[in-house]
Amino acid sequence: MAIIAARRYAGGKPSEHALVLDGQQHPEPGEGEFDWIGLANPTAAEMELVRTQFSLHPLAVEDALNAQQMAKVELYGQQLFIVARTAAIEEGENIAYGQTAIFLGTKFIVTARMGSTRAHQKLRHRLEIDAERLAEGPDYVAHAILDFIVDGYQPILEKYEESVQAMEEGAIDAFPEHSTIRRIFRLRRQFRRFMRIIGPMEEVCERLASTELPVIDPGARIWFRDVLDHVRRSLVRMNGLRDTLASIVETAALLEQHRQGDMTRQLAAYAAILAVPTAIAGIYGMNFDYMPELREKWGYPAIWGVILAICGGLWLRFRRIGWL
Repeated sequence: MAIIAARRYAGGKPSEHALVLDGQQHPEPGEGEFDWIGLANPTAAEMELVRTQFSLHPLAVEDALNAQQMAKVELYGQQLFIVARTAAIEEGENIAYGQTAIFLGTKFIVTARMGSTRAHQKLRHRLEIDAERLAEGPDYVAHAILDFIVDGYQPILEKYEESVQAMEEGAIDAFPEHSTIRRIFRLRRQFRRFMRIIGPMEEVCERLASTELPVIDPGARIWFRDVLDHVRRSLVRMNGLRDTLASIVETAALLEQHRQGDMTRQLAAYAAILAVPTAIAGIYGMNFDYMPELREKWGYPAIWGVILAICGGLWLRFRRIGWL
């Protein structure tokens, strides 16, 4: 069986008695005790054993085996079923999504990870160190698992923030290359998918933090409120990244238009300056016999003086207005 850990806790400490998962009905935990079972990629047969032993609802078990569920909270009698979506960065810039199903009862918590690469062993060990908090019960463990899942979003956001910031700074210096533009649109698709898959986590945490539920102590809602705050911050950061990507192309286009405008003004200024000698040369190239300046000794230098004076005046004028 894909059991990562199966333990009974008494007073926040692991019980000396081993917890056996054999699909049989066993005595329920006593006062101050609860069971915590962690499964990783279980099969239908393995989930059936757990379902029988803890009287899980068949519809909840079916959803737990479907790794494409959206994040949600459902109540089955005195049991709470929570689906949380996990996310982790893969090689390159792709996001791998998984799912953690949580079956929460008054005396037990069962977690079934599907496609998630972040195991709960370190989390379990950290909770076992603080026996006083672990003695709060399964609802505290559910909060810790959700908080662990949401914290897993942070490395993704940090990596994307670095990439987007680099692209934003590069767009200021030059218009993005074709490969960069393709990357921008690829990232925008990734961000839209992240919002679509992770977005419902906000509703899940909000319900756990504000709704009266039979298996969550009223005093524990503040824990889920903290997780809700982390989810909202993650969604705000991702929204900001998506908006920044959308503005990169627009800003780069505006800057490129400005750069092209500067080049156009420079070319127009030089064309105007060069038009002066061109026009004068055209006049004296008409080959008329009676042109007084042609037979004067001062004609050639005078024409050059006129050309230089006019061109110099235009150059100074264009320089003053910022065209050159």
